[in-house]
Amino acid sequence: MRDFVKKYEVWIFLVLCPVVNVFFVLTRVEGYISESTYNTGRFCILLFMLICILKYTRGNKGIKNLFKPMLTWKVHPKWYILSLVFPATIALMTLVLKSFYNDVDYDTFITVKTTTLRAYIAYMVWAFLGEVVWVSYCIRELSKITKPFYAGQIVAVFWTLWFIPVILLGEGIMPEIPIISAFIFMFGVAGMCSFIYSRTKSGICVLILQSMVNLTLVSFPISPTNGGAPTYTTFGIIYFLVMLGLWSFDYLINKKKIKNASRVASL
Repeated sequence: MRDFVKKYEVWIFLVLCPVVNVFFVLTRVEGYISESTYNTGRFCILLFMLICILKYTRGNKGIKNLFKPMLTWKVHPKWYILSLVFPATIALMTLVLKSFYNDVDYDTFITVKTTTLRAYIAYMVWAFLGEVVWVSYCIRELSKITKPFYAGQIVAVFWTLWFIPVILLGEGIMPEIPIISAFIFMFGVAGMCSFIYSRTKSGICVLILQSMVNLTLVSFPISPTNGGAPTYTTFGIIYFLVMLGLWSFDYLINKKKIKNASRVASL
């Protein structure tokens, strides 16, 4: 049994994520747990489940290895800058395009809202838990058997499936999110996480990226309730397309480097 679980470890975890979340959301629907317990608990239960699986298959060493990417901080500053500004940049692009479409001043829809310190801390905690589960473990493990880009897209599918019960409940998340739009956005989010992690191996950079995603969604009027569903959908599409552009550009650069290296070697 242990050999089977170890062999299909990451797939077992990915399948369990949305299944377990359905039952966890139902406990909130039935009123068995409070709102605060639900909001953070949905992330904590993922981490707890993952730790239990790793303890069973790899022991304490596997658990320690899970958090190893969070200790990697010596990376080029450009990756910190990219992680910090990428989500807000996509949001600004979306709002400027919305202004052009509606034939108004380019900055008409650009407003920034603030929230409570408690909320900011919660977003950071959620980003940390998400980074450990979806990136430090899932994307890292899948990258051993496929290319990092594909690993990110596979994770995006299960990440969205995990989110669907949360979206349907509409609590602890922005309400009125179209499920198709959520899929598109999560493909972009997971793709960027995979891009940053594959180049840095740093959980800190991914944590910054995901924290900024959360802050961008609550600070700029791009959510369905603040900016309308079309704005959120456009934001998700642009996020996804720019992510694809970065991967494509990186692929072309690496291909050119390999080609040049081959030429030098043949001389």
